[in-house]
Amino acid sequence: MTEIVHVPLGERAYDVHVGPGLLARSGALVGPLLARKRVAIVTDENVGPLHLKALEAGLAAEGISAVSLTLPAGESTKGWPQFERTVEWLLEQKVERRDVVVALGGGVIGDLVGFAAAVLRRGVRFVQVPTSLLAQVDSSVGGKTGINAPQGKNLIGAFHQPSLVLADTDVLSTLTERDYLAGYGEVVKYGLLGDSEFFQWLETQGSSAAGGDQAARIHAVRRSVEMKAEIVVRDETEQGDRALLNLGHTFCHALEAATGYSDRLLHGEGVAIGCALAFELSSRMGLCSQEEPSRVRAHLRDMKMKVDLSDIPGELPDANGLLDLMAQDKKVVDGKLRFILARGIGDAFVTSGVDRDMVRGLLQEALDAR
Repeated sequence: MTEIVHVPLGERAYDVHVGPGLLARSGALVGPLLARKRVAIVTDENVGPLHLKALEAGLAAEGISAVSLTLPAGESTKGWPQFERTVEWLLEQKVERRDVVVALGGGVIGDLVGFAAAVLRRGVRFVQVPTSLLAQVDSSVGGKTGINAPQGKNLIGAFHQPSLVLADTDVLSTLTERDYLAGYGEVVKYGLLGDSEFFQWLETQGSSAAGGDQAARIHAVRRSVEMKAEIVVRDETEQGDRALLNLGHTFCHALEAATGYSDRLLHGEGVAIGCALAFELSSRMGLCSQEEPSRVRAHLRDMKMKVDLSDIPGELPDANGLLDLMAQDKKVVDGKLRFILARGIGDAFVTSGVDRDMVRGLLQEALDAR
């Protein structure tokens, strides 16, 4: 039942395995990468108790020993203190350049451990074992690694591709409904940015995947990974096409900053709201018909997801305050906001030619409706 997506990046090519039971088979899959039968695993306090034993057992089945470090859970881990702790722990474990580090967790662990692997001895290999839907379809693939700074998210990092990704769909059953749906925000994004047929499939099958249908989950993850891989291969270091993956993110990052990167708004929830706003903006600019944003919002509502600013609890800045937060986004080029807009579902493009007053008006109306 496992499906494999190959990411063809020359000498740094790797496979993404998608399917159930991959933790149990981890030894057989990771083994060929190893110069010696030993790995260092980094996980967090939420994921470790659920999945670390299963991963260790899968590795032990092939005679691979493991040491592990468990970090605190949450976005605040993704900063200098835990990064320093991780790098120093890996050095204490005498991880050599030919060894492999394993990231077992969601996006925070994957990003932090990938960055640690990138700088340790000027680069050691690492394996992603993503345990959230968000990480399986997005952050574990593509080689973006990094940590947050006080000035903003993901401002310190490196491009460092994994050597292997094991997206075990069984682990998704341990997610809360809210965490699953946050990840689903990124799944929907792939259909919206480049595959209208996939979006159409999600309209009929998205609820089956959310309900635990294994085949539907595998298809949703595989297609998302496939689309991300295609874009990454075209534009690995985000000079052009890769920016398409940021559909919804200019709005999202401003909303995350406005809510203090707290659990008031999870990243994937911000992406869903951001996608709805990006399609509304596209419609107002005459790029697509009003039916398109309506269809996007209808599907997000059907999936019981956050869609509007009114779905975010607590206070938000005014429209000018949100625009200021957008201007701090790292996707700003020469002081101009870059938006990913759409000519329709499945047809997104990157532009800097957006009138700020139009964005301000859109935000004002969304705030007024709260």
